[in-house]
Amino acid sequence: MTTPTPLRYKRILLKLSGEALMGDAPFGIDPTVIRRIAGEVDELSKAGAEIAMVIGAGNLFRGAGLAAAGMDRVTADHMGMLATIMNSLAMQDAIEQRGLYARVMSAIKINEVCEDYIRRRAVRHLEKRRIVIFAAGTGNPFFTTDSAASLRAVEINADLLIKATKVDGVYSADPKLDPSAQRYTRLGYDEVIERKLGVMDTTAVVLCRDNRMPLRVLDMLQHGALMRAACGQDEGTLVC
Repeated sequence: MTTPTPLRYKRILLKLSGEALMGDAPFGIDPTVIRRIAGEVDELSKAGAEIAMVIGAGNLFRGAGLAAAGMDRVTADHMGMLATIMNSLAMQDAIEQRGLYARVMSAIKINEVCEDYIRRRAVRHLEKRRIVIFAAGTGNPFFTTDSAASLRAVEINADLLIKATKVDGVYSADPKLDPSAQRYTRLGYDEVIERKLGVMDTTAVVLCRDNRMPLRVLDMLQHGALMRAACGQDEGTLVC
């Protein structure tokens, strides 16, 4: 009988892009994908981890694109915040269908469908082994969900921030366009910023750097990647 690998990181914040929920569809939420992600979260929770999540909204709405086309940026960003709440509610439902408890906490008031974000309450939920999904970004325009993920990870004293993408780490160039692109296994925060590697926006990386928050970038489509990262294995790229 194989002895399970112990978790290296107990409290983890998982950042998912909205595009990760689309699967192969051009828009919206793929039920198969969201159920699979919920399964990975379930497995990690049962291993003893405390899990928080931040989900983007690129599968439903792109505020930056509309702002570039002439819409008021603040209005566009507020619409994007509402889209993140929709994704968060969908994830909450998928997680609860597996028998876990989940709470969506919004940075903007929308009390009919979810809780307000209160840091101490969020930490208490985590201590009770509930999955906490932070919605609506930081609640402020001009800040991305990447920045929200870094901020919430610092606020809840997470041990690790995981950025889940469709690529298995950080590369020197876009591996889809440049076959010679090399994958990094480890990078420093300043290297990411200076080389403009596009891991997360600069504000998010600086927040991680200034608060010594380790960041691991991995491919969420790889089964077991989340668990391997939580156990401290060499999955994807570690930024620290």
